[in-house]
Amino acid sequence: MENKGCFSSFLQSSTPYIAMISLQFGYAGMNIITKVSLNRGMSHYVLVVYRHAFATAAIAPFALVIERKVRPRITLMMVMQIFVLGLLGPVIDQNFYYAGLKFTSPTFACALSNILPAMTFVMAVICRMEKVDMKKVRCQAKVVGTVVTVAGAMLMTLYKGPIIEMVWSKHVHPRKSFVTDTTGTTEGDWLKGSILVILATLAWAAFFVLQAVTMKKYTAQLSLTALICFVGTLQSIAVTFVMEHKPSAWTIGWDMNLLAAAYAGIVTSSLAYYVQGLVMKKRGPVFASAFSPLMMIIVAILGSFILAEKIFLGGILGGILIVAGLYSVLWGKFKEYQENKLAKEIPEVIKGVNAPGSIMIIEDIESNDDVEMQKANNKPHLSALWDTTVNATTAVIVLLDETTLRASELATKQ
Repeated sequence: MENKGCFSSFLQSSTPYIAMISLQFGYAGMNIITKVSLNRGMSHYVLVVYRHAFATAAIAPFALVIERKVRPRITLMMVMQIFVLGLLGPVIDQNFYYAGLKFTSPTFACALSNILPAMTFVMAVICRMEKVDMKKVRCQAKVVGTVVTVAGAMLMTLYKGPIIEMVWSKHVHPRKSFVTDTTGTTEGDWLKGSILVILATLAWAAFFVLQAVTMKKYTAQLSLTALICFVGTLQSIAVTFVMEHKPSAWTIGWDMNLLAAAYAGIVTSSLAYYVQGLVMKKRGPVFASAFSPLMMIIVAILGSFILAEKIFLGGILGGILIVAGLYSVLWGKFKEYQENKLAKEIPEVIKGVNAPGSIMIIEDIESNDDVEMQKANNKPHLSALWDTTVNATTAVIVLLDETTLRASELATKQ
């Protein structure tokens, strides 16, 4: 029974970590498939529309069935929050990110988007969702980890170094349409792409914080995810009609474009929104966003294996810094989680333990007029005398109890 209890406790505490790591693998697969689709000429505006249409169709039935009795009433404030969430996540973040990806490169975009934990941490502090006390080691670990993570991302961006040959990449020959060509990109386009990726990351960080606030009142997570995807689909359609004037841009067949839209919608929109919402409900937005650097490392490995992308020394060194910063942030969050958990458990311990051989001291304040008068008069010497008397009496009771138990054990043996 104890082993089952320990395993259950370990599984419950490690579930948020497993969920967020799995999500990063899902995001990495989306980046590889989406990269191929965009390189083959698909409009990123249309991709965002189809992505969230698939997401809405995938998660709405589950929300209608599972949460039909627990779905809270939608107020005007919730409608506004859901509208802003749809605008931040599906529309601004993804369209800006894909546009920045066209002007730069996938490696650069992934590396630059790793400032997400820093942006989320700063926003959470501004919104008073995170408390920073630099006297505490856990707060220092979160701040230092955020800085180190950003430094690692900047190192990957600014320093390439020599190419590191991978064993598997020598034997991989990807199709020409799969490869991203950035040789013709000018410095102005590169700067424009960098600004778009930064704006996308800023929108994603705001999405994390606002989603955590909304979930406190709208507790039906599946329904909230379906509403965000549905509103995001409508908003994306409006944006696409304005930006794309060719009807042929909406054409999609049984090819990589359909796979990219379906995969991105089902895995990285509906499922990802739901899972990260559950994780944020338990651990907060900073914990959820702190795993984002892992996506870059996974994309680099999958890209070199599937698409034979080149990996530079600067990317490896930056990845090491990012992982170090990631674990520093997670360590700080874990210590904070332990402190909060201990603070909640202390009142339960004070109430006493109803177990054999234990002693429960029940204070009846109403029947003890002397104690009430002592508290009312607030006399320190009487308070100290009373505490000493109680402690002495408790020690005598414990001693008598142990003596009685030993005597009964000796009698049983005889």
